[in-house]
Parts: sequence; structure tokens; C-alpha cells
Amino acid sequence: MQIRNTASSYGLVAIAIHWLVALAIFGLFGLGYWMVDLSYYHEWYKRAPDIHRSVGILLLAVMVFRIIWKVLSVSPVSPPGHKPWEIRSAHLLHALVYVLILVAMASGYLISTADGSSISVFGWFEVPSVTGQIKGMEDVAGTVHYWTTWTIVGLALVHAAGALKHHLIDRDNTLLRMLGK
Repeated sequence: MQIRNTASSYGLVAIAIHWLVALAIFGLFGLGYWMVDLSYYHEWYKRAPDIHRSVGILLLAVMVFRIIWKVLSVSPVSPPGHKPWEIRSAHLLHALVYVLILVAMASGYLISTADGSSISVFGWFEVPSVTGQIKGMEDVAGTVHYWTTWTIVGLALVHAAGALKHHLIDRDNTLLRMLGK
């Protein structure tokens, strides 16, 4: 398998980033959903948010790389038989998901740094607050983060349903291309 995309297939980098981001998004969503109900005395009360924030910051770096890679790489053409509305819908969904992922990460960052504190990424390095203390920012950012993440997961499920539709009903290679086949 080639490293870079070609006009007919995705390369190893694009495929690896796609699945890494998907795993991180669903992992972060699951962890976030679980951790909000932890009591103060639960052993994961502090650890779960620290992991959530650390993975979120690392995901931001991956997303920046992904966007740069996408801009600098050729995009494979759509398989024959795809209808124009399907192609436009897929492009719109991808763009919307990218924007929402960035909004989710920005709002998560603002939740965590609203009191002026930095974010420790697994103890490797610190990401400082750029806003300082802003009263009530964590509430607004929390609402944005909540609805954005639910929307991302919903759109990811629509994306997966589309890929399965192409694989099972249309019998084309849309899904197989993202599996490296």
C-alpha cells in the first residue's frame, strides 16, 4: 500500500488518520459521557477528565496534521455510479464534521482553562490558558461542547450508514477504499 493518496485510492496516512480520529472521537465521547456522573469520591473523578483533556489536545494536533495532509494530497475520485447529490452530501458532511471537531476541541479547551489554569497533557507538557479567568465561560463552552459532540457522533453514524449503504446495497468499493483494499 502506498503512503500517499492516488486518484483512485487512499494512502496509508489518510486511512490511519481516519481510523485514529474515529477511535479517538468515540473514545472521548464515551469517556465524557461516563465521567460527568462520577461522584467526588470516585477513584476516576480526577483521572478521567485528565485523560479526556490530554487525548483531546493530542487529537487537535492530529486534526491539524490531517487538514494539512488533506490540502497537500490528491483526493481520490468518487467511484463510478455515485450520484452527484451523494458526492455533494459526502463533501458537505466531511466539512461539517471537521468544523464541529475543531469547535468541540476549542470548547473543551475553554471549559478546562476558564479559571486561568493550564492543561497538562499526560504530564508531558502544559497547554496554557489564553483567556485567563473569565467568569461563566465554562458554562457557555460546556453547552457548546455538549451539543457539538452529540452532533459529531450523530453525523459519524450517518457517515457510517452511508458507507454501509455503498458496501451492502450499491456493492461498490467506497468502504473498502478506507479499509485499504
